[in-house]
Amino acid sequence: MQVKLFVGNLAWSIDDQTLEQVFSQHGDVQSARVINDRDTGRSRGFGFVEMDVDDIAAVIRATDGLE
Repeated sequence: MQVKLFVGNLAWSIDDQTLEQVFSQHGDVQSARVINDRDTGRSRGFGFVEMDVDDIAAVIRATDGLE
């Protein structure tokens, strides 16, 4: 199943590649994007991950609260 997840409360140091690495352990990631402020270029602390996965609830449980 193709899903698009909102990922919030990200550390400022997280970039697109790191976000993709975390979620690639749980399914086939099509894209991972951390949203940046257009004026400063700094992360806004959230992003989106598009992935193909069979059990989305398992992905959410595995990544919820992950530091």
